[in-house]
Parts: sequence; C-alpha cells; structure tokens
Amino acid sequence: MKFFIVFVLGLSVLTAEGFTLKSSDLGGQLTKVQEFNGFGCSGQNLSPELHWEGAPKGTKSFAVTVYDPDAPTGSGWWHWLAVNIPAGVTSLASGASGKAMPKGTLETLNDYGSRGFGGACPPKGDKPHRYIFTVYALDVAKLPVKADTKPPVVGYQINAHALQKASIVSYYQR
Repeated sequence: MKFFIVFVLGLSVLTAEGFTLKSSDLGGQLTKVQEFNGFGCSGQNLSPELHWEGAPKGTKSFAVTVYDPDAPTGSGWWHWLAVNIPAGVTSLASGASGKAMPKGTLETLNDYGSRGFGGACPPKGDKPHRYIFTVYALDVAKLPVKADTKPPVVGYQINAHALQKASIVSYYQR
C-alpha cells in the first residue's frame, strides 16, 4: 500500500493511491462544533461532514474512525468508530452520528463509553492534540463486531480487513 501526505491550507490529508477523504467541516483546527459536551468540555459534539472517493476495487464496506494519539492515557483515545457503512455510500452528513447514519451502519463504543461520535476534549493547558479522521475501504460487508465491542477490538477488525485507508488530521487545544 502506497501512502502520500498532502498539505492543503494547514490541513494534512493522508491518501492511498487515489483514495481520498475530504470534509467541508474540518480544517487544520477543530472548533466548538466538534468539541465534546461533557468531561469538562461544553461543545456541540457534532460529527463532521466527510466524503471520500477513489475506493479500491473489491471494497465491500467502509469504516470511519476518529482517534487521538495524544490523549494522556498511554494508549490514545478512540472518539468514533462507525463500521459496516455500505459500499455505495461515499459521504456522511454533518451531525449524522446517532441520527442519520446510512442504513446498516453500526456505531460501536468509543472511549467515552458511549456509541457514536464523541468530540475532542483534551485536558486544559495540554499541547494541541491530533484528531485523525480515517475512512477505511474494507474487504467484507460486515465486520464481526457488535455495538458494545470495545474500541481496540473494533480497530483490530478494521485493520484486519482494510484494503486502503485515507485520513484527515486536525488539531484541538483547550
């Protein structure tokens, strides 16, 4: 798998041989719209609009994740894991998590202990955290996971079935 990093207006986009992820909501910095509402944060907690193109042949479904490798946990923080997105779907609307996800999509547990999108909420005064939004093209229509499957197991299953992936990296600091 070949990967290329492209920098567009301060926003880094990781792409694999033409498979790209873009967003009309995300820029180099997240906003209060994507900030969590809880854990001391008071954002709107809305998932961003995402759209992708150039999926490889053999794609049978997609998965979308948001991961913060800078969380002070020793293992990062999973903010969103959505799997079994049908192969014909190429976008998610702003605020879709928990409300308007494509039929058949399964949103599993995040590290907040809830299902669906859990926005950014780094500790006050900490360095800017990276939020890696990734779409995966998968070789199976349905992953062998359930709604209450823990994030590391979901991540393992996604990576075990990934044909390609594309990412957007945004930052956030409180």
